[in-house]
Amino acid sequence: MSNFTLHELQCFNAVVVHGGFQAAAERLHRSHPSVFAAVAKLERQLGLVLLDRSGYRVGLTEAGRAFHRKVRLLLHEAEELRTYAAQLAMGEEAELRVVLGDLCPLPPVLELLSRFFTPRPQTRLHLQFETVTGPWERLLEDEADLIVHRVSKSDVRMEWIDLGRVALVPVVAPGFLPFPADTDITPQRMQAFTQCVVRDSARHPAEQGHFLVEGAPRSSVPDHLMKKELILHGMAWGHLPRFLIETELRDGTLLSIAGRHFPGVVEELSAARRRDRPHGPVADQLWDFLARHAPLLRPTLGRVPGADGAPERHR
Repeated sequence: MSNFTLHELQCFNAVVVHGGFQAAAERLHRSHPSVFAAVAKLERQLGLVLLDRSGYRVGLTEAGRAFHRKVRLLLHEAEELRTYAAQLAMGEEAELRVVLGDLCPLPPVLELLSRFFTPRPQTRLHLQFETVTGPWERLLEDEADLIVHRVSKSDVRMEWIDLGRVALVPVVAPGFLPFPADTDITPQRMQAFTQCVVRDSARHPAEQGHFLVEGAPRSSVPDHLMKKELILHGMAWGHLPRFLIETELRDGTLLSIAGRHFPGVVEELSAARRRDRPHGPVADQLWDFLARHAPLLRPTLGRVPGADGAPERHR
């Protein structure tokens, strides 16, 4: 039995995973005959029939099923080895691309980034601001090295560091409503009033808007700062991050309407990066630096203050 190649194993795995030679060829960007020949050569070298070709779809033989389990492990280790080699080949990066999401409290995060990058003038910080699903899109399309935003923790492509909890509080300006701002306000009563929402900066938005009152008029803005101004000026109502309105909640220029029907929500703020991509030495240093300084937010910023002095709600 002669030695088989990594290419032959990749072709065999692609046929199994994608259900046929043509699909495997398209996935590997190779011709159908070349994939077919690679798998046939692998079978000859092993002295095993790995694939059952008698049906409409290609299937695994019993030997093929057992062999494929080992192949998957080997290919995974080979991919990790490639990533490790890419990391070793990297010098210090000339630039790191960081995306801050609309749930990111700028003062503490920018203060940390300043402390990290000031003694590293050889690496330029390229900073972007994105909203809603925009940070995820930038990260998953390899347009960012790191994001600070809420993260879908079920997505195995990402790893994250928890930085704290952000409460989103439903608020109005005094006098905006012709009835008391209390805990019994229902979505039906709010249908007549303009709701302000932040536009999704993603090119291909992946989810529907949050907290929307069906049938209510809406205005959209590019970020929470503009949204806050519209609400303060009595032009709309909406949900705002608590870290952005602490002073206004205290002095009464904004009123919480959080209650049974509008409970508010608490989001986990995280730093996130791709788990399946190589990272250079400066990127790894930044990751460790953020981990050492987490969490960034005071616990109160993850609580939703109720209307009319009702107890704060924990999520």
